[in-house]
Amino acid sequence: MGREGEGRTGEGRDVLAYVRLLPVVLLVGGFLVDYVTPAQFSATAFYSVAPMLAAPLMSLTGTALVGLGAIAADAGILSHFGLIGGPGGISELMSISAVAIVAVFINRLLHIRDVRLRSARGVAAAVQRAVLPEPPPRVGPFRVAARYETAEAEAEIGGDLYAVQETPYGLRCIMGDVRGKGMAAVEAATVVLGAFRMAADEEPTLSGVATRMDRALWREAERREGMDRLEWFATAVLAEFPPGGTRLCLVNRGHPPPLVLHGGTVRSAEPEGHALPLGMGFGNDPDAVDTMPFPPGSTLLMHTDGVTEARDPDGTFYDPVTRLNGVPFSGPAELLDALLDDVHAHTGGPRSDDMALLAVCHF
Repeated sequence: MGREGEGRTGEGRDVLAYVRLLPVVLLVGGFLVDYVTPAQFSATAFYSVAPMLAAPLMSLTGTALVGLGAIAADAGILSHFGLIGGPGGISELMSISAVAIVAVFINRLLHIRDVRLRSARGVAAAVQRAVLPEPPPRVGPFRVAARYETAEAEAEIGGDLYAVQETPYGLRCIMGDVRGKGMAAVEAATVVLGAFRMAADEEPTLSGVATRMDRALWREAERREGMDRLEWFATAVLAEFPPGGTRLCLVNRGHPPPLVLHGGTVRSAEPEGHALPLGMGFGNDPDAVDTMPFPPGSTLLMHTDGVTEARDPDGTFYDPVTRLNGVPFSGPAELLDALLDDVHAHTGGPRSDDMALLAVCHF
């Protein structure tokens, strides 16, 4: 994350700190209202709401203290008006005490849920790192950077994938997105990545790499039953930088086209023809390979549809071609950080999909 993202995180923490003071504000406000108004007016609702609000916002100790504070405040007001010994006063105190106990119970339930969620996220992050290891920062004349960011509302592992591999045929890369989430998506992603890593070293053509990957997914799908057989596919873009040259070769299998940045301009590398995703085209003709110049100073930016499908509050999709045009950056990592910050600024809140990014700069 860039500095802007860090600033947003700091602001979020400040807001949360203020929100956590609300139960105390309610207690103090309720007590003052009770104290300055006649006995027939009661702020009992304040004493009931404060512990319940503290349960999701505060620790166990904080919730218990707010509950005790509510009981003490109500008892003090009842004593002030000489009502604490009456049946109404006793009933009121018992109600506040019951609410305080329930608030502590809810706090414990929320704590257990949060612990389990953090554990699940930790496992998901570990699996994600195992499936998508950090690419080397430099390969020959190329500098490389990658980012993976899960959707804010998701705790599951996503199906986005990428890989960078130096081969006898040049530097080869893949950016892909398998269908679904969770462990099924990870299983499909490992098949795609395993097939890519083997084929990238053995196949002399980028089209041959795509065919090998197609065959691998097709074989795995044949072992599935029911809907699983129909859902084993992945969109992907394969990129190749032949050795000793200044060319870029691409094969696109139903994936959002990558971007090529050079001289402050951005253009989308649209494929000349459209092909089916991996796992759905086995048996078709070999893939067409799009070739274009890639001189020093050029940058290839590959991404998943989590970028282009990010929407602002009005429902407008994020357009990386327009938003990145003229944006300065000193390297691939800086470019990806700037893009992530800009997507966050565009959406202004949670997203519905993960984002995977891979940038390769020719220096």
